[in-house]
Amino acid sequence: MTRRAFDYSRWDGTQVGFNLDADSLLAEMADDLTYHGDPNAALRRLLQQGMRDSNGEQMMGLREMMKRLRERRRDEVESKDLGGPFAEIAERLREVLNEERAGIERRVEAARESQDQRRKEIVEELGAERNFELDMMPPDLGGLVKALQEYDFMDDAARAKFEELMDEIRSELIKSNFNQLSEGMSNVSPEQMARMKDMLADLNQMLEARGRGEEPDFDAFMAKYSDFFPGNPATLDELLEQMARSMAAMQQMLNSMTPEQRDQLQQLSEALLDDVDLRWQMDELGRNLQNAFPDMGWQQSMGGQGDQPMGLGQMSEMLQNLGDLDQLESMLQNASTPAQLAEVDLDRARELLGDDAARSLEQMREMTRILQEAGLIDQREGRLELTPRAVRALGQKALGDLYRKLLKDQAGRHEVEQVGAGHERAYEHKPYEYGDPFNLNVEQTIRNAVFRAGAGTPVRLLPEDFEVERTEVLTRSSTVLLLDVSMSMPMRDNFLPAKKVAMALHALITSQFPRDHFGLVAFGRVARDIKPELLPELSWDFEWGTNMQHALMLARRQLSRESGTKQILMVTDGEPTAHIEDGEAYFQYPASPVTVEETLREAARCTKAGITINTFMLDADWGLRNFVEQLTRLNRGRAFFTSPDNLGDYVLVDFLEQRRVRRTG
Repeated sequence: MTRRAFDYSRWDGTQVGFNLDADSLLAEMADDLTYHGDPNAALRRLLQQGMRDSNGEQMMGLREMMKRLRERRRDEVESKDLGGPFAEIAERLREVLNEERAGIERRVEAARESQDQRRKEIVEELGAERNFELDMMPPDLGGLVKALQEYDFMDDAARAKFEELMDEIRSELIKSNFNQLSEGMSNVSPEQMARMKDMLADLNQMLEARGRGEEPDFDAFMAKYSDFFPGNPATLDELLEQMARSMAAMQQMLNSMTPEQRDQLQQLSEALLDDVDLRWQMDELGRNLQNAFPDMGWQQSMGGQGDQPMGLGQMSEMLQNLGDLDQLESMLQNASTPAQLAEVDLDRARELLGDDAARSLEQMREMTRILQEAGLIDQREGRLELTPRAVRALGQKALGDLYRKLLKDQAGRHEVEQVGAGHERAYEHKPYEYGDPFNLNVEQTIRNAVFRAGAGTPVRLLPEDFEVERTEVLTRSSTVLLLDVSMSMPMRDNFLPAKKVAMALHALITSQFPRDHFGLVAFGRVARDIKPELLPELSWDFEWGTNMQHALMLARRQLSRESGTKQILMVTDGEPTAHIEDGEAYFQYPASPVTVEETLREAARCTKAGITINTFMLDADWGLRNFVEQLTRLNRGRAFFTSPDNLGDYVLVDFLEQRRVRRTG
């Protein structure tokens, strides 16, 4: 489908536009980006399912468009009577016959009135012969057309009407076989028909050359025959695919016809395309294209026939519509990025699918540009990647979602004092005492002096007037989050909520507690340090094993380089089933006593280093509960039995409660 220019109209207040912006797109893609960290996959999913904007307007997805395409195709086929063109041709041929008979009668009558006896005898004899020939015409369409082609008309108007009908049928037959290229093949003059035969012969030669492993000169072919191909295909493959779709659609229509209808069409083709070489070239092209594109559905039929009459000129129109529907469906089916929709003809899509689908396609094509201009994605080596800004935005969104849920839930033991969170000011003041930091509250100090001495200037300050700000003493906190990425996490739908919590915690610490340390360790069969900025790209391990021992070891090493209070937050859904032994990961399920022992030994090292371990369990099976009970007795940390729905509540609130130590001066 060729790309056309856009149409513009003056805004009159009635048009409805889809409000697509970077924030809306990122919000729709957030879960996919959090889960996989791949903007390519997230955009692909968004293209498929569509979305709603902030105003509630629906952008149709490709899946819904393809469903509508198939429904339109079914309606196009099942409503039409494929025998309609033959009935129209038969009726118009009867009109030709009647006009010829009337013309014969006029010629005979004129000869009788001329008083010329010789002329009268010749015309009457000729008229009788012609009427006899007309009486003996074959009843079938193909035979009747062939007989009339050999018939010597006496009436010029009847001859002109017949020749006009023949040109129309011939053009329709060519269009039906090459509906995607019909504009260049609509001229049925003898000269153009000869050029068409040469074009088909050259095309077949190119196909045969390609079959021998040679590379045909497509540019030379197009320079010679470009007028046949208004779509201006860029490559031989593109041209062949267009022609294959056209001929396959024609073949499917033939497969849907009754044997009598197929026979009529075959006879018409033989009568009108009477050049044996032309017919052979067309048949040869059809065979070559079937071999080149065997999956085009050549053996399929279009389904049952309807009762809506179809005229002669509608046969190629129906095939054109079906071809466009198939081509559009193929484009949408293969589109995995917004850029691949650039070649869709929006005007044609609007005709086939409606205004809402065309608007949605137009918006889809802009998605990548909108995200790039907002600084959320970059294109590197042909792939889209998240920018640091996007990573921060995803973390802030996860954090905002958790805070909103906390406010909504109002869980009693999750209440968090909001005053001064993350800042040194406590927004309270007190009289200055010796030793206090001199964080002067100017407003209250002057007010005290005015209250003491009364209004007037100058205002004279005394030591007892001074008030200072109360402050929070915020201890530096160092936190390492241990995130279980073993196979059980995605299998139990625990991975996405856990990763959201990690991103929210990272966003909270970097934005509100910038002096704090936040580390991340992912653990499956083995554990590994993860840079927090690479969180969106983190996925689960495609192997079994929950190696808490290795994770605790890496976290302890991270925290050994940090100061302040130290804690480990561990999110998991299974008991330890792996540990490091002689430099290799050892895995056993059910959990080996050796693995449990090695994990607790590492927890003891953490305890000795002053590190608190708080565990958040997403599965309360006996093995995990038993292990965590041992862990908490050893470390004196806390354990939370939680679920994917409220995991964020527990982790966020627990972090804030443990993080903030308030002291007034």
